Amino acid sequence: MTRAMEFEELRPLLFSISYRILGSVSEAEDAVQETWLRFESTPKPPRSAKAFLSAVVTRISIDVLRSARVRREQYVGPWFPEPLVTDPYQDPERSAELADSVSMASLLLLERLSPLERAVFVLREVFGFGFAEIASVVGRTETACRQLAVRARRHVDAGRPRFDADRTERDALAGRFLEAFREGDVRGLTELLAGDVQLVGDGGGKGPQWADRYLGARSVARVLTVLVELFARIGARLEPHEVNGRPGAIFRDRDGKVLNVWTLEIADGQVQTIHAVSNPDKLGHLGPVADGWAALREARRSLR
Repeated sequence: MTRAMEFEELRPLLFSISYRILGSVSEAEDAVQETWLRFESTPKPPRSAKAFLSAVVTRISIDVLRSARVRREQYVGPWFPEPLVTDPYQDPERSAELADSVSMASLLLLERLSPLERAVFVLREVFGFGFAEIASVVGRTETACRQLAVRARRHVDAGRPRFDADRTERDALAGRFLEAFREGDVRGLTELLAGDVQLVGDGGGKGPQWADRYLGARSVARVLTVLVELFARIGARLEPHEVNGRPGAIFRDRDGKVLNVWTLEIADGQVQTIHAVSNPDKLGHLGPVADGWAALREARRSLR
């Protein structure tokens, strides 16, 4: 097998590691490309391509995350990961675990960790690397890596919801919710909202949004009522889609350009959280991006 063939076979794993560390599709793709360049320029082929490439992409991702932390601290409003509609790493035996590790909620929990803790957690808890392998990757002792893993797990467990929905029930409820939105059935939407539901938006100061966060069924229902009307006015369409391993939707304008992306967190038979990403910088990997401000102006003109 040629070096290029080995790399392409492992590319899905490398991207999946990097995305979980970085929470950014574009940065993960850049990290994978840089990993290939280093692999290609290595004079002697490594004994294990998987071990070598996993180590390189992890180290690159740690460095990128350290510099990204400064930008995220200065970010306008809530910061969300870039929406991921297809996780290239497929492992049927662990599909549920992998889907959970890439959810918006899980990735936001990982933001609480240091870059090193995050890398150790991802390699150990998601991809099952041994501590000897992890120690070699991050340049720490096995004992130190075990301590990092314990600390990371403690932080993540402390923030996890106490309950989760059965996948089949979750998908069915999400289907009803999105269909109600598409049909403009405000009453149907409201009935599916938890009393303490949250609608949280990431516009990054570059996409339209009225507030960073709406709390409570009444407040969220009011916003959804307005959005139903606005999207109808501009001929936008809703495409149900799994996003970050959870039910969600991509909203497109009449020309098919991406307006925003939603993911739904569902538990106890109700919608608990709606994450909405409208920052155009985070949508480009999904296709041509709409001018959200122009769409909003058009919708408002039509209401006069």
